[in-house]
Amino acid sequence: MNIANAQLEVDTWIKNHGVRYFNELTNMAQLTEEVGEVARIIARRYGEQSEKQSDKDKDLGEELADVLFVVLCLANQTGIDLQDSFDKKLDIKTKRDHDRHQNNPKLK
Repeated sequence: MNIANAQLEVDTWIKNHGVRYFNELTNMAQLTEEVGEVARIIARRYGEQSEKQSDKDKDLGEELADVLFVVLCLANQTGIDLQDSFDKKLDIKTKRDHDRHQNNPKLK
């Protein structure tokens, strides 16, 4: 599935199950909450904090999917073609960062 199809699927889901989009500010708060859940899992599972028993069953993939869903909602409701934006950003990063990363001794 490409990003454009994902945006369409989210839009269809919102119309069929979600009634309407939450406003942009609410979705931004939702995005922040979901990113926080991802951060908690990463910090405790891969970082130096110990993982609480209640966190051990948390699914990182599910939490990342929650982040993606809200990002797609924000793109839809603000008229952003995220596929186009992503393609442009990847081109910019490729041109800007290739030599920088290849020549970074910290990455060797």
